[in-house]
Amino acid sequence: MSRSRPDSPALNPLVILAGVVLILYFARPVLIPLALALTLNFLLTPMVMWLQKLSMRRVPAVALVMLISVAAVGGMGWVVANQLLEVANDLPKYRLNIHNKIEALHSAPDSVLGRAAESVNEIGKEISEPEPTPATPPAAGPLPVQVVAAPANGLQYAREVLGPLLKPLATTGMVLIFTVFILIKQEDLRNRFLRLVGVAQLNAMTLALDDAARRISRYLVMQFLVNACYGVCFGLGLYLIGIPNAILWGVIAGLLRIVPYAGVLTATAFPVLLALAVFNGWGPPVLVVLLFAVLELIAGNIVEPLLYGAHTGISSLALLVTTVFWTMLWGWAGLVLAVPLTVCVIVMGRYVPRMSFLHVLLGDETALSVEAQFYQRLLALDQEDARTIANSFLKTHALVSLYDAVLIPALTLAEQDRHKGALDETRESFLFLSASEIVSELAVYRPEENPTKPRRFKSLWLSSERRELPENTAEPRPSAIRIFCLAANDQADEITSSMLAQLLERAGHGVLSLPVGSPFEEILTHLPPEPQDVVCISALPPFAFAQSRALCQRIRIHLPEIKILAGIWGFAGDLEKAKERFGSAGPDRVVASMAQALEQISEWRNATLKSESTTRAALDSAQSPAK
Repeated sequence: MSRSRPDSPALNPLVILAGVVLILYFARPVLIPLALALTLNFLLTPMVMWLQKLSMRRVPAVALVMLISVAAVGGMGWVVANQLLEVANDLPKYRLNIHNKIEALHSAPDSVLGRAAESVNEIGKEISEPEPTPATPPAAGPLPVQVVAAPANGLQYAREVLGPLLKPLATTGMVLIFTVFILIKQEDLRNRFLRLVGVAQLNAMTLALDDAARRISRYLVMQFLVNACYGVCFGLGLYLIGIPNAILWGVIAGLLRIVPYAGVLTATAFPVLLALAVFNGWGPPVLVVLLFAVLELIAGNIVEPLLYGAHTGISSLALLVTTVFWTMLWGWAGLVLAVPLTVCVIVMGRYVPRMSFLHVLLGDETALSVEAQFYQRLLALDQEDARTIANSFLKTHALVSLYDAVLIPALTLAEQDRHKGALDETRESFLFLSASEIVSELAVYRPEENPTKPRRFKSLWLSSERRELPENTAEPRPSAIRIFCLAANDQADEITSSMLAQLLERAGHGVLSLPVGSPFEEILTHLPPEPQDVVCISALPPFAFAQSRALCQRIRIHLPEIKILAGIWGFAGDLEKAKERFGSAGPDRVVASMAQALEQISEWRNATLKSESTTRAALDSAQSPAK
């Protein structure tokens, strides 16, 4: 008995996607009515649930909702059809206007346009005429035989007439049957689907179903509101122009906008033709076309991308591409159902890991994180775009957040690529130099308002003069400790060390930042630290621990009582276990972010200030004369 290997390679997601597309194409006679029924289910389910809350059973509630819906659609169709017939009956009254406009379109023979049209016709005739062939004597042969079809009987004639109508009627019947069945057996179908995917995927599939239902419902509501507003504006504009039956054309425009692109063109063609027939001049038809252009420009380029993209999670470009795809796959049904079907595809890509590329390609979420965008622009040797990204981030975040969330992760990516040999020398030098310049420019950055209020910041790139603090910002208190900032190994560590030194200076600390490779033993000899002072070691992964541990041991040899803070920037593990990796000569505290470093040093400073205050009070008390 053969068994499948547990390590056998799984199917490629692209192969699975191709198989799904083939199934969607060849099974479209069944899948199209089913997809239409599911879409109607999203519209009718709230009404069914409302009737159930009124103590009505499920089946009678579904029957009542379907009856009301069919009656509403049928009644609206009957009214629209009668109005259209009335308009068609009135068209002969405007025969003279139609004839005059047709004659006006024909150019006079002696005009410039007339002569040009005649020349084009003559050239076309010369091209289309076949070359003369030499005459050949007729050859004796069999006479041609012509097969004449027998006259059609009544059954064949009925089939030819009713054949084009049977397919839409059959599709409509299948949609109604599927809709009724899904509304009645909704819970049972959901439970069967969840059982089919397995209990292990119960949480993911539940989230996927809720996400898809929420997005599609929002889309249908937004589409209804947009189409209704469009129909009202279109009908009102036609009324002001003077087009007969303006309300009818507004209703038709709102209904046909369900069909993207083609529907609104069809809805506009009727009032344009009616304007040509009713009015003598060309003004009203031109105004109808301008009305259509303005409304469609506003709705198609401003309203719909904002509303549909925000509530469905589809990017604007993906919405256009998928509309074309579903139209080619399913025809008119794909044109109508393009957005709901694409929402289902995006949800599948979001909750099925192997199909995550669909969510990335079609979704409206940012494809790259801020730190990745910043790093990519530096890789592209575009320092100005990197500055713009940092400036935009600072509009809603503090400076320490910019360092922790953008610059340090970007430098970590650069270090990873550098150690893998993926960075060439030109990009490496440009990247670190640009990052260092940006950090230096941020030294003169000041927020616009008090940090306790919602922040709005001034321009990131200031002049060489340091800006004054706002009036409502208190000056930082002088620090009771000195801080020595050291870089563990390379240029990236030095940049992070300068970030920390900059933030500490802004907090009012006395800071000395030492570059990489500086003889810090000699510097510490000339500036002997006191026990309350702090040495901060900055190191970036992936090789942060080895260099920072060696540096920490050297400091402990010379200054065993001084406080040491090791910044392993961006470290995502347990900081206490990270501290154990330094051994017995480890730092007093290990932090993973600039915010943690500032908090820890602030605690040490406050403790030192409190100790000095207590000592000073004790000395004053001892020196005061006894009463």
